[in-house]
Amino acid sequence: MAVQKSRRTPSTRGMRRSHDKLKNPALSVDPTTGETHLRHRVSPDGFYRGEQVIAQPEIADDDE
Repeated sequence: MAVQKSRRTPSTRGMRRSHDKLKNPALSVDPTTGETHLRHRVSPDGFYRGEQVIAQPEIADDDE
């Protein structure tokens, strides 16, 4: 079993952890609607790469 020979210093530990930070999510703007969405995902309006791939349901008016 592998056992460390000596204790890691806080500096060395910090240098190793420097690449573990979280990056900002990659966002895209849909060319048709201008909606901001995550890359390679359908926008909330149902558009993907400028084409509507999911039809939005019609909202019925209850005033009638």
